[in-house]
Amino acid sequence: MSKKDRDDSAVTEEIPDRPATRIEWPLVKEPGAALESHAAHFSFLDFEIDLDRYVGEFNEQVIGAYGQGEGAVLPADTGIARSLVPPGTGVFRDFSHVAPALPKFIAENCVACMECVTVCPDTAILGRIAEPEVLASASEAIVTDAEREDFDAQWVRTTKFYDVVEKKGGQGGMFGIHVDPTKCKGCGECVVACGSHEALEMIDKTDALVENFRNRHRLIQDLPATPERFLARKLPVDLMLQEERSLLYVGGAGSCAGCGEATAIRMMLAATGDMYKREEIGIIAATGCNTVYGATYPYNPYLVTWSNSLFENAPAVAMGVRVRWDQQGWQGKRLWVLGGDGAMYDIGFQSLSRMLCSGMDIKVLVLDTQVYSNTGGQASTASYTSQEAKMSPYGRVQPGKVEQRKELSNIAFMHPDVYVAQTSTAYVNHFQGVIRDANEFPGPALVNVFTTCQPEHGVGDDMAIVQSRRAVQSRAFPLFIHDPRKGERMRERLSLRGNPSVSEDWAKDGKTGEPYTFIDFARTEGRFRRQFNADGEPSELLLTAQQQRLRNWRLLQELAGLQK
Repeated sequence: MSKKDRDDSAVTEEIPDRPATRIEWPLVKEPGAALESHAAHFSFLDFEIDLDRYVGEFNEQVIGAYGQGEGAVLPADTGIARSLVPPGTGVFRDFSHVAPALPKFIAENCVACMECVTVCPDTAILGRIAEPEVLASASEAIVTDAEREDFDAQWVRTTKFYDVVEKKGGQGGMFGIHVDPTKCKGCGECVVACGSHEALEMIDKTDALVENFRNRHRLIQDLPATPERFLARKLPVDLMLQEERSLLYVGGAGSCAGCGEATAIRMMLAATGDMYKREEIGIIAATGCNTVYGATYPYNPYLVTWSNSLFENAPAVAMGVRVRWDQQGWQGKRLWVLGGDGAMYDIGFQSLSRMLCSGMDIKVLVLDTQVYSNTGGQASTASYTSQEAKMSPYGRVQPGKVEQRKELSNIAFMHPDVYVAQTSTAYVNHFQGVIRDANEFPGPALVNVFTTCQPEHGVGDDMAIVQSRRAVQSRAFPLFIHDPRKGERMRERLSLRGNPSVSEDWAKDGKTGEPYTFIDFARTEGRFRRQFNADGEPSELLLTAQQQRLRNWRLLQELAGLQK
């Protein structure tokens, strides 16, 4: 069939054993046709497509077929031939068979800190504020007494959203947390984040519990969005309450339970979505874990435009997209590059360096796991000395990685007029602040974030935020901001604020009062386990690694004007 025949006729195929499902194409219109509704989500593309029709048919037919295990019998279509997947299809993915336990909300203990919602890597736990009369109306509409009591028990009067608002003369709101059992993988990180508040606990999952959570989630999602008057735009922890603007990563990604990368991506998109409309945000994703769990056809967790590139050239692809956008008059669109150790530290470093020197308005989020997680835990130049990894095993000849870690952030701020920040998702204010600064900076910006990889670091599924905080406290991964707008001298541009005991070599352990060193951090992670003997004494190589971390910290202190 000629191209003209394909463009002028609609071909209909029936999926075997599913006579009610029909796929029709082509969906490509003649050049010049107007793009409506979802057009912004595909603004990388030079062809035009009837996106409303495509999205509707994709969600009904393709998602439906995959949900019933019939994806293999689907014929190829115009969209997938162009690697085009609609936004947010991850909401249809069901992980309720994965988690052995689910988090239970204990309303009376909640203080509405939102930390559990912020750290969840799967958008599985959500917060909502509702006015009392709205809740009363919703409660009255529930048929059974048991469901009504369960619904009412999910709401709590908090100082933050009720008492303070009333003191200012307004009507207070009730705060509630609810869990989407189709997205929760049972990592338990939300419980750890809740900490001493004890407003969450993991409970064993049963079919009845899953159904209960489904019903509750549906009821709460049907309520009006959190009223704008309750939202403190200046508080980073409240970003996730702004669902329309900030929940741009819907879950349904195939990441590991508790994935540290996914939390960083969600938080970056939340902060960026607070500043730009979703149609104005684009991502170039370098090959790595983020593209594997973010591109498991047909499930797309993103509500923003994104494209996957090879891991060695994502910054170069972003340069091409930026040029094209600017040619189209889209200078106001925000473009981010996502990449890990290989994409930024190693094989893609030259592409990154060229982008940083270009002066282009492109932002980079480095998901620093200190190991090639996507290829089975290979060592990279981001790996720490003494770390055990593939290609740097621990054995008689070689006791783990002997090379020093490359300090990508330090190298990055040696490029001219580049905003650089090193941050951690455990420090929410710092993280969201540097994302906002990077978005506002008129030129290249790089944000390097510590992202725990549970399988390769040898830590529990619920430990991503804890380990990220320990990395900062031990000088393994110091926080800093380099902002060229702050002055001409390095000590004016570089800030170490946010680190504990910023003028000292080591921070103090809050429990013992003793210095908390890199060796103390290493004791908590399986990747360093062989560097300790039977008596718990560290190896010479681990002591060398600790000295390297201290030298790096002292260098940063000197550059920031904090040397003793």
